[in-house]
Amino acid sequence: MSGATGGVRLVGVAADAASGGDPTAPVQSALVAAGVPVDGRVLVDDDEPVLERTLGSDAALTVVVAGPGGSAGETVRRVLARLSGTRLVLNERMLAALEASYRRQDRALPRRAERQALLPQGATPWPADEGEPAWSVETPRGAFAVLPRGAPSPPLTAQLIDFARGHVGARGVVTRTLRTAGVSLGDVEERLAEWLGREGDVAVSTVPADGEVWVRLRARGATVEAATAALQAVESRVAAALGDDCYGHDGETLEQVVGRRLRARSLVVATAESCTGGLVGHRLTNVAGSSAWFERGVVVYSNRAKQELLGVSEAILKTHGAVSAPCAEAMARGICAAAHTACGISITGIAGPDGGTPQKPVGTVFIGVAVSGKVSARHFRFSGDRAAVKWQSAQMALDMLRRALGGP
Repeated sequence: MSGATGGVRLVGVAADAASGGDPTAPVQSALVAAGVPVDGRVLVDDDEPVLERTLGSDAALTVVVAGPGGSAGETVRRVLARLSGTRLVLNERMLAALEASYRRQDRALPRRAERQALLPQGATPWPADEGEPAWSVETPRGAFAVLPRGAPSPPLTAQLIDFARGHVGARGVVTRTLRTAGVSLGDVEERLAEWLGREGDVAVSTVPADGEVWVRLRARGATVEAATAALQAVESRVAAALGDDCYGHDGETLEQVVGRRLRARSLVVATAESCTGGLVGHRLTNVAGSSAWFERGVVVYSNRAKQELLGVSEAILKTHGAVSAPCAEAMARGICAAAHTACGISITGIAGPDGGTPQKPVGTVFIGVAVSGKVSARHFRFSGDRAAVKWQSAQMALDMLRRALGGP
């Protein structure tokens, strides 16, 4: 939960902050002219640790002036992804906005410039009729708006003022993000219908976030304490409506929650991955202290590897195929036996773009989970390109294990 009072904080990022003019000056002028308070402004070099320390302090709203391109833009995106507890993903709306910006210059978007469309999960691009696009993101540390250098255009100024007023219009602003997995956006919105789009002290909104759905709550009050009390009253009811589909809040990730539950139960997990190529193991071992509850992972791409390393029988492979529920279950049992662990995850599927059949099209994935001798498998049909199928497969595997472990 983040809480802050006062006005907007401005941060300018440049390759050499000591040279040249102050890139935040035009933004400050626009905000002050609209009656939006500005607490202060600071210039920092394009240095990732320095920028992370600068942006890491709580503020209701920080406006970062850096622009999407160049090393400064990349540094800002990486830092804000960490502060929001997310990863950088391709944002199709940002990509379209960049392409439109280049078309206005009668140029095609260079392939190298496409990486500017990699934004933290849940970020929102701002439509732009001229100039480079801006974007915003909510984090446990507060809200951030990232603007291109130069005087903001009238449409961009209007968007910034509205955004700023929504975050610093009250003396106390507190936010919370509830994170869900294994549930659709439509289902979440149906459960939260009584809160979505309603006026009041607490605003509730939903954000699709690459295989997850986030529910954001923003409370305002005369003080931070008053806003906190208002948020907590609504949060408890929203969390109850989400039920077990809500796995965490703010910067928590599925892998962190899974690790916490394994540690609390003194259990250890091992993984057997085919189409995800070790992605689940990679995510689990990104969590500090994972050596206490992660034993090993194997990548078994071929049928021979499944047989030799996991003991999957030839009969299963011939009768059901490698991409099947029986194979996923056998893989989960096999990795538990090989690693001598109580918990196992298995993934087998067709990530594409080729390899699909009418019976098992691209995106077909079977995931197996074993916990203390109980084994189950589920069939999924994921959409998107190869990377998207792999990520969604890893998401569902972690979520299945989380649910199988039960408890907080």
